[in-house]
Amino acid sequence: MASGFRLIFATSLLLALLDLCRGSTIGICYGRNADDLPTPDKAAQLVQLHNIKYVRIYDSNIQVLKAFGNTGVELMIGVPNSDLLAFSQYQSNADTWLKNSILPYYPATKITHITVGAEVTESPSNFSAQVVPAMRNVLTALKKVGLSKKIKVSTTHSLGVLSRSFPPSAGAFNSSHASFLKPLLEFLAENQSPFMVDIYPYYAYRDSPSNVTLDYALFESSSDVIDPNTGLLYTNMLDAQIDAIYYALMALNFKTIKIMVTETGWPSKGSPKETAATPDNAQTYNTNLIRHVINDTGTPAKPGERLDIYIFSLFNENRKPGLDSERNWGLFYPDQTSVYNLDFTGKGSADVITQANVTSSNVTTWCIASSKASELDLQNALDWACGPGNVDCTAIQPSQPCFEPDNTVAHASFAFNNYYQQNGATDVACSFGGTGIKVDKNPSYDNCIYMTAGSNKTVASNTTAISSTSSFATMNRVPTWVFSCLLGTFMLVLSKS
Repeated sequence: MASGFRLIFATSLLLALLDLCRGSTIGICYGRNADDLPTPDKAAQLVQLHNIKYVRIYDSNIQVLKAFGNTGVELMIGVPNSDLLAFSQYQSNADTWLKNSILPYYPATKITHITVGAEVTESPSNFSAQVVPAMRNVLTALKKVGLSKKIKVSTTHSLGVLSRSFPPSAGAFNSSHASFLKPLLEFLAENQSPFMVDIYPYYAYRDSPSNVTLDYALFESSSDVIDPNTGLLYTNMLDAQIDAIYYALMALNFKTIKIMVTETGWPSKGSPKETAATPDNAQTYNTNLIRHVINDTGTPAKPGERLDIYIFSLFNENRKPGLDSERNWGLFYPDQTSVYNLDFTGKGSADVITQANVTSSNVTTWCIASSKASELDLQNALDWACGPGNVDCTAIQPSQPCFEPDNTVAHASFAFNNYYQQNGATDVACSFGGTGIKVDKNPSYDNCIYMTAGSNKTVASNTTAISSTSSFATMNRVPTWVFSCLLGTFMLVLSKS
């Protein structure tokens, strides 16, 4: 019995520590304040097409939760400010919401975080007193169904929650929010939940261009900004703003709370006075952001610290009020074409499709894998096509017509083309995160026939099969630091068992 208990404990410990070994992540915010957006199903398909693994939504819309079911995408969902009063007053309201809006779709939909309220200190209505009671009731509801360890509860803030952010080491919370922040931070520390904050260097530059250089805001600065108290060097504004929050937390003796950036980004278009809101600047900011995050460099005050950051936003939203920039934060237009090129792998500028060159020709085309794409990127795209993409990949299995040549490029080409033809032969259907390319020469060979748009001719049955090239091969490309972390985890588990 004792050895069995130790095994269960060791297994639980291993699973918990494996999560700690995960590196920094990039997600995207899926706002829907628009009347021209694609359906949630199409949005989920677009997210998968670009290998985006983390998505934030601002409510618990049933159609969205259904759309992300069985996709593997991790979802952050929200309780709107308008629901805070009801959630804070009665436990039964939180219980009913969880029962009706979450549990029917979990775990097929991988919900990992619930944000209870959003930027309440910025709201003209006084919601702040309702936030922590509502968070406690949501957590209690999760505990009742055994999900309190799997789904983290928090709330989001604007950077305005600070009274001082420069230099970073002088970061301090606004004292007028003390009665709200003290119980909130105690809740986060007790439950190992992150401090969620929305950070926009764009606004700092737009509102104070004499004090903030554009290059510094865009991660392009050639000179460092020095914190005179610590001597730490800052090459970009985002790091400085994140560290200001770290120091504000440490000043209140909350040293264990992690920070999650739940919104950041750059608009591609603005009003006449918003001269920095351009596609080039938006592409530069988000490209540099992604590279910065996935390199796991952390910040000057927290080198190597894991950072989870969400880019705002998936689509332009035409119903948002305010200046023109408010409606132009999207990476994609509502027709799902790209506003500008962005590579979510951080390796370079992806060859994705912009609104100006959507397919409109009647010439027959096929979609194949780019020979310049990495093996890892092709394998990931192939796994998606043969899995969530619902492509029939039987023909590339052993002994089937398209198995030879037995390599990832050939197998991916067949799968990419099937997906491309089945989804209207549009440019976006041949993107695959920049690994797919269109050709006008039929790639069919021997008995391996590549389908065309509108054709019912296939070379396989309707049974979807995974690709013959095992995705386990991608383990060869796991960074060394991950292996080190896993090794340390394994040794710790052994010592406990």
